Amino acid sequence: MEWIERLNQAINYIEEHITEEINYEQVAKVAYCSTYHFQRMFAYMANIPLSEYIRRRRMSLAAVDLQSGDEKIVDIALKYGYSSPTAFNRAFQSVHAVAPSLVKKGGISIKSYPPISFKITVKGVEELNYRIEEKEAFRIVGISQPLHKEIEKNFAIVPQMWQTAAMDGTIPKLVTMMNNQPMGLLGVSVCNDNEEWKYFIAVSTSKLIDETLEEYSVPASKWAIFTGNGKNPQSIQELEQRIVTEWLPTSGYEYANAPDIEVYLNDDPNNSQYEVWIPVIKK
Repeated sequence: MEWIERLNQAINYIEEHITEEINYEQVAKVAYCSTYHFQRMFAYMANIPLSEYIRRRRMSLAAVDLQSGDEKIVDIALKYGYSSPTAFNRAFQSVHAVAPSLVKKGGISIKSYPPISFKITVKGVEELNYRIEEKEAFRIVGISQPLHKEIEKNFAIVPQMWQTAAMDGTIPKLVTMMNNQPMGLLGVSVCNDNEEWKYFIAVSTSKLIDETLEEYSVPASKWAIFTGNGKNPQSIQELEQRIVTEWLPTSGYEYANAPDIEVYLNDDPNNSQYEVWIPVIKK
């Protein structure tokens, strides 16, 4: 329950600062987790990215201002963080499907997006298979690419990265180097608040590397390790959503400050065998 309360406190923080530039790192601190993990949890719990939620809330409030006051459209735009009237008009129409000038005249139907409130609901009809393991730090080797601080913007980056790595021979090369646990092809999201966000396609290995590869030390941590199978990427995304919405709120654990890891145990995307590693600490 404490975990849900923290999420709601973060929503309250957003509401209190809705006309200011929202600092994602500060919002995450209210929820006592990293910026990455907060955005991830929010998106899975709310079924909407954090940035889109904030935009909808601002445009919902902007519509009320347009209808109920004498403020100019340009002033309302500035109030909600839009220095360009064109950008405000575009954002407003994307939510309400009508120009702000028409709303100001009155008699126009608009949309309202109230603040979100999280609560625990009973799910769990289908079982989740997992184990808790403590691991010493281990070395991974592979390729990486910087990630955007708004995690939904990475949904195009990561799949393209995997496609390129498969076509240019990187993945077969990495597979031949694999010689340590976890034995599988790894997708590693290094997204704590103290270093540059990166995504690695990698393996755990002790072998030497050439100039085309880089290494990273995954810190010692306790992991909740979930097993799954199915067609990817849909299957693994569904498992990750269930972990956040069903398991984590009542598990007695919360996110630790370590990478998220996906371990791919075979190379068949239509019947993939995989593990999802979530870094955890006891509440």
